Amino acid sequence: MKHTIIFGAQHIDCVIKKNRRAKQARLSVYPGGRVVLTLPWWASAKAGQKFIDSKAEWVLDKIKHQANHAKAWPIKIDKQEYRAYKEQALRFIGERLAHFNQAYNFKIKRISVKKPATRWGSCSRLGHLNFNYRLLWLPPALADYIIVHELCHLGELNHSPKFWRLVEQTLPDYKVLRQELKK
Repeated sequence: MKHTIIFGAQHIDCVIKKNRRAKQARLSVYPGGRVVLTLPWWASAKAGQKFIDSKAEWVLDKIKHQANHAKAWPIKIDKQEYRAYKEQALRFIGERLAHFNQAYNFKIKRISVKKPATRWGSCSRLGHLNFNYRLLWLPPALADYIIVHELCHLGELNHSPKFWRLVEQTLPDYKVLRQELKK
């Protein structure tokens, strides 16, 4: 389903989709200006359209921000380039994980480097750590924040105060880094 956001003279198309696992509405603005609203399965399309309209100014700001701050990483790469970046990222992430894990001594079962569209990293219940190959283009402090964040999920698989205390053990300024990453 599509909805058009009208804000002054601007018209922006937004795709509305439903997801059974979604617990709340989530509005995403992707590079190139693609806007997607993900709704819980029980939410009405009318409520979704109202939500989008209430966030029109935020959407425009995000689109302008992305246009003004072009990505530092290549937008399109071929398979061979991706494999090279992936190997480089795997070495870098492996080294940083080994460094930080000296403080935690968590058991890491598997490290994967992928190219997800919206995530920097993730941790599964099985102890598998997944990272975005684009970590290579982040400032080192932000890459370290993401690596430590996912590493700490091996000890606490949520974002409770206990989890943040784990992160703080090796990154006392994690709150500043977290805010910087959101920009």
